[in-house]
Amino acid sequence: MKKMVIGALLAACATAAMAALELPKDHFKVIGITSTIPAAIYDEKPFWTETLPKDSGGQLTADLTPIEQMGLDDQSMLRLMKMGVMDFAGMDITRMAGDDPRFEACDLAGTLPDVDQARKACNAYKDVLRERMEKNWNSRLLAIGASTPQVFWCRDDVKSLAELKGKKIRVFNNTLRDFISGLGATSVSIAFSEVVPALNNGVVDCAVTGTLSGNTAGLPEVTKSILMLPLGWSFNAVAVNKKRWDALPEATRQFLTNEFAAYEDKMWGTLHASIEQAALCNTSASGCTMGKPAKVILNPASAADLELARKIVADSVLPGWARRCGADCVTEWNARIGKVTGHSITLK
Repeated sequence: MKKMVIGALLAACATAAMAALELPKDHFKVIGITSTIPAAIYDEKPFWTETLPKDSGGQLTADLTPIEQMGLDDQSMLRLMKMGVMDFAGMDITRMAGDDPRFEACDLAGTLPDVDQARKACNAYKDVLRERMEKNWNSRLLAIGASTPQVFWCRDDVKSLAELKGKKIRVFNNTLRDFISGLGATSVSIAFSEVVPALNNGVVDCAVTGTLSGNTAGLPEVTKSILMLPLGWSFNAVAVNKKRWDALPEATRQFLTNEFAAYEDKMWGTLHASIEQAALCNTSASGCTMGKPAKVILNPASAADLELARKIVADSVLPGWARRCGADCVTEWNARIGKVTGHSITLK
């Protein structure tokens, strides 16, 4: 039996290798997500620079340039994709909600408390995202991953959600603004690369960002505590210019479809590891390998925090998004994500 299994694996590898050899050579221009976050370090860069060339037998290669090196922001990515400025791109989908509020739907603040539910919710909504990207932005959605839980990194020791009232808090999308407004705090839009100086100089009191991405970006140097209430997951989408995709040979398209399916699984696997690593790295515990050993106070969300968060979601987050997006969005959301989360939106 063991020989049969080994033989089958060798045969499968040989078939894959032959398929790769049949691919015509091609080279892609890729704009990537912010290079300092774990998804870029452990998933995106290895995929484009190592995995894809290796799996294709050297037939498919790419030039990957992180978004910050291009001087761009996520809000412009779909517009540039539509114009054909790049072939492929990674992007934070919630930051494109100014063009279409549906891009926030997977990540409405406070609605997805755990990673497995987050993946289920976004999978349930993929068909809507795919249709909107193809119809309006000449783009094809290929994969979706996520970052570590988006939590509150604070200059002081903030022990509860109620203590954030009146503070200035960095956010990066509209649904977070809704949550912060419902909390009675002031939201401040600041690019990820500017979060550390903003905290250091007191421009903001706290910043919402990922538990591990904040660590690797240096937030422990300018903060004392993290309030461990997951507000979202900063979903990263990978897309391709549809005209470029449609012009590829069928064999290449099928090969890339399989590659991106594996890439998506890897991103979610990395996320699980990153969550564990964030807890180790932010407390200087042994075994920290994906971040920087640091000493930050981790304040868990209390029952009172969770109850207040539920109220803010019901009173501010869901109605705010529904008003921005409209009746059709509400119907789509309730039929897909609502069934995963147990929430239901009523447009008033």
